[in-house]
Amino acid sequence: MSNSRISKVVAREIIDCRGWPTVQADVWVDGKLKGRADVPAGRSTGAHEAHELRDGDPGRYRGLGVLKAVEHVNMEIQQTLIGMDVTEQRKIDMTLKALDGTPDKSRLGANAILGASLAVARAGAAVCGLPLYRYLNSNCYVLPVPLMNFLNGGKLTANDLEIQEFIIMPVGADSYQHALAMTTEINEHLRDLVIEKYGILATNTGDEGGFATPMHGIWEPFEFMSKAVEKAGYKEGDEVVYAMDLAANSWFNRKKNTYALDGKTYDREALIELYGQLADKYPVASMEDPLHEEDFKGFAKLTEALDMQIVGDDLFVTNIERLRQGIDMGAANAMLFKVNQIGSLTEALDAAEFAYRNQYGVQVSERSGETEDPIISDLVVALNSGQIKTGMPVRGERTSKHNRLLQIEEELGAGAVYAGRNFARPQ
Repeated sequence: MSNSRISKVVAREIIDCRGWPTVQADVWVDGKLKGRADVPAGRSTGAHEAHELRDGDPGRYRGLGVLKAVEHVNMEIQQTLIGMDVTEQRKIDMTLKALDGTPDKSRLGANAILGASLAVARAGAAVCGLPLYRYLNSNCYVLPVPLMNFLNGGKLTANDLEIQEFIIMPVGADSYQHALAMTTEINEHLRDLVIEKYGILATNTGDEGGFATPMHGIWEPFEFMSKAVEKAGYKEGDEVVYAMDLAANSWFNRKKNTYALDGKTYDREALIELYGQLADKYPVASMEDPLHEEDFKGFAKLTEALDMQIVGDDLFVTNIERLRQGIDMGAANAMLFKVNQIGSLTEALDAAEFAYRNQYGVQVSERSGETEDPIISDLVVALNSGQIKTGMPVRGERTSKHNRLLQIEEELGAGAVYAGRNFARPQ
């Protein structure tokens, strides 16, 4: 075998930050371990995501085991990949997609295919002697603005907030290192404010590191964040702007075609009006999934009505065909990038490229069920996307991403550009 031929592919069941099982895959080249990758998992998932294969055995991990997916890597996927050139990422990913043979990767499992796909990318980079971000793009230089989830609700916590994430974006920083310092300072002031009103127990955190407080509705969280920004000495709209992941699917009533928020019922038009009122009072720069996942027309109306970034997550699920539909209708103006939604690195990169070609932004994102693998930090730099949502740096599965970006910033040196206010269209 040449020194770029795959000689072994091995997977195992590991656990993510929630203690749920997930897949970890290794790729060996010429008899040596060259690439390893973990597969993240979501809790708030879109209906059109690629299929995550779970064992379904209620007597083990309450059915959440991934031993079937692991076996598929160790058997069919390994047999298929042995002898292939590890640097031919597209060929490998398309081979795995064909091997599965289903539209949503439900036979082998998107988690099995993605584990192999990401490990192949890492192995290819190692064989070439390059960091992954440079291996994927020789002209990468943009450090992203971190979207920090200060307050969590929805399916990420056990509180009464319907909205999933209230976010601060440090657009006025001059580096990623500076951005982390800014958000940590603001978060400490927010902690003090939360304790003052709700007590110490209200500083428990949700899945992505934001405080899981007993706040309600849409206005109160912004009042707290605004006070924290002021106390930290930063200026709203100049140094700091806000974002939200509304995850509207989780509070949408499909039978009545209405939204239930803080004891009130809204139809689409009333909800868009509410968002407009919020944007008039606070510098909200980005909204993710503000309407349910099938409402392309509503997304188009909202995008036209509000001068901000509108991100499709459950709407697009990193799927180029759903993205194409959205672009044709003018629905949203940015795509959330989650590799496990589509199930292979190549297909995710293709969706991002298609978004760029149509003047849509790309926001790289973690999943709520993360591991310590910081691969999305390399991906966001490789994409020059300008924005990453990877949680507050309060636990290892979140800090690993931030620390990797600090390393990359150092490696890029004087050539690095912090996206800042240009996060939606990095320059």
